[in-house]
Amino acid sequence: MESRLRPLRSVRALVGALLLAVPALAQESLPAQVGDCAETTIAEIGPRLMMDDPNFESGVGVLYANGLSQVSYEPIQEVIASQVGDPVRMCLVFIPEDCPVGDDRGKVYDTTNLRTGGAWSMPDAQHECGGA
Repeated sequence: MESRLRPLRSVRALVGALLLAVPALAQESLPAQVGDCAETTIAEIGPRLMMDDPNFESGVGVLYANGLSQVSYEPIQEVIASQVGDPVRMCLVFIPEDCPVGDDRGKVYDTTNLRTGGAWSMPDAQHECGGA
């Protein structure tokens, strides 16, 4: 349980490590266009910000084995009820437009936990492209 509660403040570092470890998998399994879907597994779940946040009051973050992450300012119960290793299906449903070059934040994915049937829709970053 404790590993599920670690904050995801180092999500970018974890994503980078996963991408280095399995570059072919990460490249092949990320949805690229609206309507594209991919299946992967949950690698980590934790509070959005605080180290001591067992109730996910700061929100929730989730990291997937394919290198993608999602974050919410709300404690989404379907994510919290998930477990590391659960298989998920994620579909890209929104890509922001007119973003600065190199800033691809703000994509939104609908994700379904294939073990529990729980579903959620969350962006891949706390801010949309061009934001803070």
